[in-house]
Amino acid sequence: MNRLRLPAIDATRGVWVALAVTLTVGGILVAADGGSLFTESSTISLLQRAAGLGIVAIGQTFAILAGSLDLSVAYVISLTSLIAAETMAGSDGNVLPAIALVLAVSAVIGLVNGLLITKLRINAFIATLGVGLLIKGYLEQGYAGPTGSVPASFQHLGYDRIGPIPLSFVLMAALAAIAWVLLRRTRYGHHLIAVGGDIDVARLSGVRTDRVLLRTHVICSICAGIAGLYLASRLGAGAPRVGSEGGYDLESIAAVVLGGTVLAGGKGGVAGTVGGVALLAVIDTIFNQLAVDPFFKQVVRGVVIVAAVAVYALRMRSGTASRKVVAA
Repeated sequence: MNRLRLPAIDATRGVWVALAVTLTVGGILVAADGGSLFTESSTISLLQRAAGLGIVAIGQTFAILAGSLDLSVAYVISLTSLIAAETMAGSDGNVLPAIALVLAVSAVIGLVNGLLITKLRINAFIATLGVGLLIKGYLEQGYAGPTGSVPASFQHLGYDRIGPIPLSFVLMAALAAIAWVLLRRTRYGHHLIAVGGDIDVARLSGVRTDRVLLRTHVICSICAGIAGLYLASRLGAGAPRVGSEGGYDLESIAAVVLGGTVLAGGKGGVAGTVGGVALLAVIDTIFNQLAVDPFFKQVVRGVVIVAAVAVYALRMRSGTASRKVVAA
């Protein structure tokens, strides 16, 4: 006997619905506290926060879709902010060389991550954590605090706006659009999804899985390097702990998962990631407006992430069981 089939799961739509509900409830709570969530200054702050995390999370989306992840991104951000600031040394003429050097160093780190995973067969968690800790050791040994300086012209990236929209958010949106095209409209994107779905099947189908994973980790690290450039423009200098103190490694993974990308790989996309980033940024903004205790803030963020993943897992299990019943 056939049973009614459950509705199709749409995690991307779900995160945007959750964002709308959070904005509504948050707006009411902030208004009750005598403030306003939707002022120009709070909106700009929200978008700037979303830009930094979003750039990293876009790269993390590629890694997780491939069935991998990258725990070195926070330290890549710190390192590249220092490389940018020290290379620029306050000179406009050094901006382009600094950007090129940051992208090159980021790509090399991503390549190392990829080679450890594909050639030495080290688990991605261990490989990228190890690389991250190596970078962390170098930063702690070589730097006691902020150093270098970026010229005023480069700080436009961190502070200028196009109307009410920060330039950094426009950069994030452009990167998200490029990522969407790569994932949905190119052979590489189709191969990446296939590798994340089942790497053995992908290999037997003729996909060069090692090459896909190498490219994926290079893209992920380059995105972290771009985030390092953005944070250097905001700070006016490089900072050896800006990435780790910002929690960009775990928060980028959380944003990707909130957006519906499966941690095992093969299902998800950048549209959901942008929604996850926006949701985390809105929660931060609401708590800042309400002057919530930082510890309680982290507890609530953890509950939101766990609840979102649990609901998604339950719906996946329910949907799978329903399909088996219908097939029977």
